[in-house]
Amino acid sequence: MPTLSPAAAWLVLLVAGLCEVVWAIGLKYTEGFTRLVPSAWTLAAMVASVVLLAWSLKTLPVGTAYAVWTGIGAVGTALLGMALFNESREVARLVCIGLIVAGILGLKLVTK
Repeated sequence: MPTLSPAAAWLVLLVAGLCEVVWAIGLKYTEGFTRLVPSAWTLAAMVASVVLLAWSLKTLPVGTAYAVWTGIGAVGTALLGMALFNESREVARLVCIGLIVAGILGLKLVTK
């Protein structure tokens, strides 16, 4: 894979984080990897997420990229958990999710 420009690396990292959300939510639907189609989609998203993360690391600092990748996964999974599985929407939980988003944005702003 070619080295990316910084802007392209951030875009690839965003897509990697979204793939992380897909596989994290997908785990719920695999029922312990006993259902073939959800398991296949989940495994494909896992591979895509890690490959895209690795590609972005050719340009971005590992600490920043990993923190942003896991942050996107955490925020996306928490929000989809609320939407799809009726998980808690308590104010304190939403504030904590907001803090993760602030951290992601902060890392983006201070990293070239």
